[in-house]
Amino acid sequence: MEPLPATLFETALTDILDPFPRWAPLADALGAGFYISNGLILILLLAASALVAGSEVGFFSLSLDARNEIRDSDHASERRIARMLDQPQLLLATLLIFKNLLDITLVTLTSIATKEALGDGVEAWVGVVIQTVGVTFLIVFFGELIPKVWANQNPIRFLKITAPIIDAAQLLFRPISVPLMGISNLIEKRVQRKGYTITAEELSHALEITTGKDTSLEQKEILRGIVNFSSISVKQIMRSRMDITGFDIELDFHELMDKINKSGYSRVPVYRHTIDRIEGILYIKDLLPHIDQDEHFAWQETLRQVYFIPESKKIDDLLHDFQEKRVHMAVVVNEYGETEGLITLEDIIEEIVGDIRDEYDEEEIQYTKIDDHTYVFEGKTPLNDVVKVMNLNLDVFEDARGDSESIGGLLLELFGRLPKVNEEVALDRYTFRVLAADQKKIKKVRISVQREAVAEGDD
Repeated sequence: MEPLPATLFETALTDILDPFPRWAPLADALGAGFYISNGLILILLLAASALVAGSEVGFFSLSLDARNEIRDSDHASERRIARMLDQPQLLLATLLIFKNLLDITLVTLTSIATKEALGDGVEAWVGVVIQTVGVTFLIVFFGELIPKVWANQNPIRFLKITAPIIDAAQLLFRPISVPLMGISNLIEKRVQRKGYTITAEELSHALEITTGKDTSLEQKEILRGIVNFSSISVKQIMRSRMDITGFDIELDFHELMDKINKSGYSRVPVYRHTIDRIEGILYIKDLLPHIDQDEHFAWQETLRQVYFIPESKKIDDLLHDFQEKRVHMAVVVNEYGETEGLITLEDIIEEIVGDIRDEYDEEEIQYTKIDDHTYVFEGKTPLNDVVKVMNLNLDVFEDARGDSESIGGLLLELFGRLPKVNEEVALDRYTFRVLAADQKKIKKVRISVQREAVAEGDD
């Protein structure tokens, strides 16, 4: 119940006790007591508002490890906190209702107290200014800032104090919070959420804006790789069938060991007659116990099962499959079951962290940089590597590439035939010139880029 305004109470006491002069000091004392009671009620409301505000930060700033720890705690107060967090929607609704109720009550009482204290002889706007500035400062500083800072630093200790109050408030405000939660869920189901249609290019642009001077080039490349990771297909980064190193299953053990020593690979596909008929994957470590066997050793029995995947599979899904199946290599096949390429776990990781090279890897991508706008590439260079070298967006040639994965394949799409040496073709702001070719393939290509295209790629 709200306390009566002190001036009204004093007037009533004066009228009642006027015939009794001896009781006048009592009337003065009771009038002053109501001023004190008003002040105490306002302080209690402000303190309660601070506890509720701090509780909101305390509850929802707990880490997953902290929640698991208090859930198994020996203290009942900590287990109570974990139990309340099991219903986060109800908890949040209770905190919001409790906090708003306290703040509205505080504002109402301070408004009455300010009006009565100033009297009728003062302009109304003076009271409004005093109340707006004063009450706003009290609520923001003492009712929001201080408790939230404290609760953020010591969430468990703070919640041990406030959890019993909030738990009681959940029961008290349940008739209000439960219907509100139901309305919220109904609106969420009926109203279609607006999705974000942001592209990888826009994310890359945002990445350039948000990364500061302290961010190294390597860190930017890793972040850019993460942004583009889910949009890259297996076909874009696989090793083509022309570059696959494989062993014929008909080899004897000595012939096999000779080829293993020359290849330098730890896992090699094994085929029968043709690379389109891969029988299994040979793990070189599986042969170590049999290193002293003669040429008749049946090494074919050590082969492991092949993991076949389609060309269209995204590498983020493939990475998950590698983790689940505990394999490091997959064979890429087309719709007819023919081998199109090979992809390894290392190929996927390189899309994020950059090239990982060991003593068996060949040199870096073979290309020549004539100037900032002109490059010369081998015809078999993957388009994925071309855009990386030239610092362009991954989808810059997407509309024209068709099913091709190399720069030579892109030119075949653009020409519609096998071009001759020195023939040129333009695509947007890119000009391609064939520098070397034979009757079967394009061997070398020069790419010239106008300044606008380079600038766009840098952005």
